[in-house]
Amino acid sequence: MSSQVIKIANCSGYYGDKLSAAKDMIDGGPIDVLTGDYLAELTMTILYNQKLQRGEDKGYVGTFLKQVKEIAKGCKEKNIKIVTNAGGLNPSSMANEIEKILEELSIDMRVAYIDGDDLMPRMEELNTSGEEFINIDKNKKLNDSGYTTLTANAYLGAWGIKEALDNGADIVVCPRVTDAAVVIGPAAWKFNWDRDNYDALAGALAAGHIIECGCQATGGNYSFFKEVPSFDNVGYPIAEIEENGSFTITKHPGTGGLVSVGTVTAQLLYEISSPAYINPDVVGHFDTLKIEEVSKDRVYVSGCRGSSPPSSHKACINLAGGFRNGMEIILTGLDIEEKAKSFTDTLFKSLGGVDQFDEVSIDLHQTQKNNPNSNEEAMASLSLSVKSMDPNLVGRMFSAKVVELSLASFPGFFAQGGVKPSGPVIVYWPALIDSIHIKEKVYVDGRKIEILPTSQLGLEDKYYQKEPIDIPDAPEGPRKSVYFGEIYGTRSGDKGGCANLGVWAKSNMAYSFLYEFLTVKKLKELLPDLEKYEIDRYELPNIKSLNFYIHDILQDGISSNNRKDGQAKSLGEYLGSKLVDVPDEILKEKII
Repeated sequence: MSSQVIKIANCSGYYGDKLSAAKDMIDGGPIDVLTGDYLAELTMTILYNQKLQRGEDKGYVGTFLKQVKEIAKGCKEKNIKIVTNAGGLNPSSMANEIEKILEELSIDMRVAYIDGDDLMPRMEELNTSGEEFINIDKNKKLNDSGYTTLTANAYLGAWGIKEALDNGADIVVCPRVTDAAVVIGPAAWKFNWDRDNYDALAGALAAGHIIECGCQATGGNYSFFKEVPSFDNVGYPIAEIEENGSFTITKHPGTGGLVSVGTVTAQLLYEISSPAYINPDVVGHFDTLKIEEVSKDRVYVSGCRGSSPPSSHKACINLAGGFRNGMEIILTGLDIEEKAKSFTDTLFKSLGGVDQFDEVSIDLHQTQKNNPNSNEEAMASLSLSVKSMDPNLVGRMFSAKVVELSLASFPGFFAQGGVKPSGPVIVYWPALIDSIHIKEKVYVDGRKIEILPTSQLGLEDKYYQKEPIDIPDAPEGPRKSVYFGEIYGTRSGDKGGCANLGVWAKSNMAYSFLYEFLTVKKLKELLPDLEKYEIDRYELPNIKSLNFYIHDILQDGISSNNRKDGQAKSLGEYLGSKLVDVPDEILKEKII
């Protein structure tokens, strides 16, 4: 390991990512630590169902065990540490399985695991102590939700990981830790950071946030995708972190993809709200950092300021929200609205009325064109979705009633299948819990070590005071109509029931115009289907960016909403397709 930097690589951005990526990162070049992020909010419920169906000893990401078999020998030979959240709901069982694999392979590596995130056994106790688990998006108490709690896990921080590494662990199996914790922990271990070294910790937080989603930092899902030389064998990201928290984002040589100021900016904006990015270890102020390209596929990030962490931990709670079913009906030709009304009136009358369902969603998407040149151009779609706590109401009967009308309704009827797969609805419930209740423990070498949250150590509070940045006036003069996405990059995604839409410019002049032009009001004019939602705008002039946080657009999370794009991944590209009038001066300097 270099004394100047610690090279932390990522091999997974989600449960289902490229299985061979772990071995590719071990074999592709020098690294010190291999991390993998496998847990999204809904993944916790998937692992819960796994435990129900396959036994209490399950509930972890089984595919990671396959990766361990492939990489353990190489990690041992190269002294590479492994830190992952693949432990999911059962890190102790996963640690046991890894130890069995190492024994079979005759490889001597020390395995540690962390727990204390699981709040389910303590929910009654926590309620009694005054924890109401108020939904931070909807300001509603958990007990008032009317739903059954399936999983409840606090997002743990990085200090348990550091403790495990301090005690000689080669592999650290984590439960529900923050996505960035698997990067912050090894960096804190390498440089032996103090708990209140907030600027350095904030830098590692930014690094962790950038590499947590794998190839999204190296050209994947990138607005200016035509800049990416090749999507063959896209390289996974590596963060080379320095002692002060500054870092370089790169990838292994000879791999596809791209690391640029744009790809790093895009991922930094992904799934955030305020530029003050909150973790249980530090608050990182993303509106203070600087991003610059230093060479091909090497981008340097520096100057991220940090503040004391909050006195609470975020909790990921998943609720059983009943059942759903849906269908997409295709309407073609003339009288689209009349056909849609005729069908829906008839359907719900045959089902016994709308009122018997807990929720009904009817969305008509009029994508048909006048005087079409193909059959497809004459089509519109009618999305129907129903929810109920009674599975019989939204099960086979709903689907059957839709099918029954196929020869007894409007002309040209045909269906595309379910809007969303029929079955249980999972309601995501983000809440906060006082950090005093967090009972994190590290198990390593036969010992149990308790980890206190930073906010419980009595350290002096430190908070970075934002310094104002002057934004030059936008250029005046003649304008030309162009597509927004020709000039500006976008990156969007889900935050539970909300969504974020990040936008950035490539030049100071373009940002000056963006800053003045793209208000919340203007965004709603460009995307009229956002009109009904509350939207917050945040400015990050240091990286020529804006971020829009759209409340409740995804209802109660991916499993609950009726949108065709249930995670808002395409929202940025939707904005990019809109025509806007841009000053000629900007167009003269634009690079497409």
